[in-house]
Amino acid sequence: MTVSYTAEVATCRRFGCFWKLLGRWRASIYKIIWADLLAFLFAFYAMAFMYRYLLGDEHKRTFENIVEYCRSYGALIPLSFVLGFYVAIIVERWWSQYITVPWPDPLAVYVSALVRGQDEHGRLMRRTIMRYVCLSLTMVLTMISPGIKRRFPTYDYFVETGLLNKNEALIITKMDDKFPKHSKYWMPLMWACSIMTRARKEGRIWDDFSLKSMIDELNKFRAGCNMLTHYDMISVPLVYTQVVTLAVYTYFVAAIFGHQYIELNGKQYIEFNEKNIVNYYFPVFSTLEFFFFVGWLKVAETLICPFGDDDDDFELNWVIDRNLQVSYLIVDEMHNDHPTLVRDQYWDEVFPNELPYADESQRHAPPEASTAKLDLSKITSSQIPKYTPTSTSERDFTDFDGEDEEVKFNELRIKFASRRFNIHRSSSSVSFVDFSPLELMDDDQDAQDGQDGQDEGDEEELMDDLQDEPSTRESSKDDFDRLREERERERHARQLQHAAMTFDLLKGELHNLSESGNQSEAVSAMQTPKSSVSSTPQKDGTVQTDKSFVAKKSKK
Repeated sequence: MTVSYTAEVATCRRFGCFWKLLGRWRASIYKIIWADLLAFLFAFYAMAFMYRYLLGDEHKRTFENIVEYCRSYGALIPLSFVLGFYVAIIVERWWSQYITVPWPDPLAVYVSALVRGQDEHGRLMRRTIMRYVCLSLTMVLTMISPGIKRRFPTYDYFVETGLLNKNEALIITKMDDKFPKHSKYWMPLMWACSIMTRARKEGRIWDDFSLKSMIDELNKFRAGCNMLTHYDMISVPLVYTQVVTLAVYTYFVAAIFGHQYIELNGKQYIEFNEKNIVNYYFPVFSTLEFFFFVGWLKVAETLICPFGDDDDDFELNWVIDRNLQVSYLIVDEMHNDHPTLVRDQYWDEVFPNELPYADESQRHAPPEASTAKLDLSKITSSQIPKYTPTSTSERDFTDFDGEDEEVKFNELRIKFASRRFNIHRSSSSVSFVDFSPLELMDDDQDAQDGQDGQDEGDEEELMDDLQDEPSTRESSKDDFDRLREERERERHARQLQHAAMTFDLLKGELHNLSESGNQSEAVSAMQTPKSSVSSTPQKDGTVQTDKSFVAKKSKK
């Protein structure tokens, strides 16, 4: 499992907080490179012992030439660049693999909230859906993790754990026999999708949108499982890994010879040996160099596959157990359950001014903006440049006086006649009457249309009041006020235009309705018995029935 040390570095004091981590052994750099470091030191001292005590003068000259050659050309290997870029790729890939591991918690919340039913069948549906989801992830982990494969080597161990039933294991086994080339981790997800569809047909899911939300979340889980298999199949290019490995170990093979202490008689060699006399006893900086570069390479080797058995690899066995337990808790134990609703302690205050602290000394001042304490004393009003109007040839686009006059003569104005609608309930018809301004004055005296006359009189009074406003108000308006009023008038004109179009459509519908009514009356008149029709011709040439309004009026 990944070694966590966050609690120890939460607060940095004095000389830092990383010093306390240097004494750890588990997942440490010492544990990773100690064997390689011992091999390097053994080879280094073996070469030194052979040069000092075993070689003759002639062979010593040959060894010294090799040392000079390795010392001159060993530094040409671009070790820092190649190794640093490679480790950066590995660390990014390591974190991406962790965030790709899917968690069933969001889907469990959807299932618990959307799949209704307190009966045994509803409970069985919810638990089975989540069991299939956890089974799918476990099958994927057996494909990419040696530790999980050792825990679940066959389907029988899935049955023993409770993730799989015997009949389900038999179905997957038969599918493996028919199609052995492809993994079957997606089969439990398809079973879960079928259960969701069945729940929708049975009315246990509210609507199709809820079903779609659950299936979308299930597809996200499947995408995470699929991406894990891709990380397992597609590794960092082998050629890059080989280049980095050869660069590191070749450099330190050359360092075994190039960092040796040799005895030469030349003046320059004597000065060089005097400065590097420490290498005669122990290669201090060669050891540190090996410690850093080989440790860097070991970091890449550890993180390139985080699903193994290293100290810093992911604890996938814990993930499997946790997923099944939490999923069952969400969809079963916590299904449609919540504490009693009570008022919180800040109910009357709406919100608290300050929340209490267990230790009031831990309370700090709220954060401030970066310019809150900026010194503005040097900025005075005298230093602010004043604007002085000057005559320029540029056009002033803020002058709206000419625009008002131009609009006044060129704007399109639409005037609508006043109309009154009369609705006849007996005949189910609508008629309208046009009024001119003079007729409106006469209608004010009409008792039958008193209400309409009152409304129109109010409109006339409002117009008189607007016309009687003093001219000083117009002169006090600035350009922006006039522009705003002009925009308001344009908006009113558009509304009136829309109202006129609506009225024309309504008039056409009423005309069609009146024609259909006349046709129905003609059909009913043809079906009326002859005895009920008066044979006496009328003055206007119309045929009257006994029940017609005209006949009753003539009798009177």
